Amino acid sequence: MLSQEYDVRFYETDALRHVSNTVLAGWFEAAREPIFRLFSPELDLTNWPLILASYKIDFLRQIFYGKPVQVRTGISRIGKSSFDVYQEIWQDEQQCATGITTMVHFDYATQSSKAISEQVRSELIKLSTEAA
Repeated sequence: MLSQEYDVRFYETDALRHVSNTVLAGWFEAAREPIFRLFSPELDLTNWPLILASYKIDFLRQIFYGKPVQVRTGISRIGKSSFDVYQEIWQDEQQCATGITTMVHFDYATQSSKAISEQVRSELIKLSTEAA
């Protein structure tokens, strides 16, 4: 799995003194950037090849200000044109959240899904959570 560390910023906390639940979706998206680069190495937004079809986050424990978090990212499913990104958030060596995001390789000109190339598929397989 890929791993990215983030410092918890003060403004990401809420009135209950822990990280707001809305922040985790942003951390997960930021940690998906290496996967985005498989489809668009320059992250060319004028020719973007992906859409987000769905995401789900399970909150397992509170996350607090003052200690970094680690986001672990892997691929849990690969279909013809879509794939699932599985992610975890850890703080203090404790798993705090999991998430699954379904992404679709998409052609905006035709407004339809597009098969994932064999080259990209082989790179996604290398990130498979099954291989870990």
